[in-house]
Amino acid sequence: MRPELIRATDLLQQKDAAAVNEALELLQNTVYAFSMKVCGHVEDAEDTAQEVFVRSLPHLAKITEPKALAVWLYRVARNRCWRMRRKGSDAPAQMLSLSELTPAESELSQMLKDPNPNAETLLTKAEQNQRLQEAVLMLSPPYRMVLVLHDMEDLETEQIAQVLGVEQGTVRVRLHRARLHLRKLLAAADSKVGEGTEPGDKAAPVTGNERRRRPAGMRPQPNTCQEIFANLSEYMDGRVAEPRCEQIREHIEGCRPCVAFLGDLRRAIDRCRSMETPCAPETDRTLRLLLTQEYLRMVDQRGDAARSSPA
Repeated sequence: MRPELIRATDLLQQKDAAAVNEALELLQNTVYAFSMKVCGHVEDAEDTAQEVFVRSLPHLAKITEPKALAVWLYRVARNRCWRMRRKGSDAPAQMLSLSELTPAESELSQMLKDPNPNAETLLTKAEQNQRLQEAVLMLSPPYRMVLVLHDMEDLETEQIAQVLGVEQGTVRVRLHRARLHLRKLLAAADSKVGEGTEPGDKAAPVTGNERRRRPAGMRPQPNTCQEIFANLSEYMDGRVAEPRCEQIREHIEGCRPCVAFLGDLRRAIDRCRSMETPCAPETDRTLRLLLTQEYLRMVDQRGDAARSSPA
């Protein structure tokens, strides 16, 4: 969970105008950053932050726990983003299968060659963020939402299930496929850096028609590797029980393709977790002051009602 939400929850309990004003600003910036990752448009993010900022006020006075605040805030923001989002032509119309998201043998062969300079070292931080944002926006909406909530906003699986209204198992399946797809998109984009492609160019969408040729001299992948690729997220997140976890570990340690693929996937996830999203522009100070006063008024009313109720 974002530390801003924990701090905002604490500030709201102080019932002080300055503290409440700071809390509201933290919450608005959180919603703005989330909206930018999901929608990718400044105007939509600003409108979403403003609407959620106003709509959440009556509920904030009732919430005293950061996890409850996170679920409420992201659920409202998610609904608003989905209503206002602009449909892009790059996101796939259909969900992709695991076989389409795991690496072709030609890609594994490339991973096993002497590594080229890491593409990230050839790009500025802003360019890295731009490439990551473009790749995230190319994910289908259900995958994109889970990836952003888990690997960028740091919500737990249980919280994400509550935000989206789905089972926790569904969250885990979507997260793994989202990570695999993002890794594939980033790998395609990064490969263009070494070829001299401009940083702003987008990666080509992954389709089910991609040809999966086996380069000469490389043996077919054993079925065990494909099983490993299909369960890497659970393994990486520590959700595989022993002895299966030990079996996976032993296989990966002795399998060069699995080691290369796992490293590539981890780098993609780390890029998500370290992504820098610009904060929202300075909000209207007058509006925030008015909402701060309204929040304190509602808190006082609740306190008066509690004191006047029969024991």
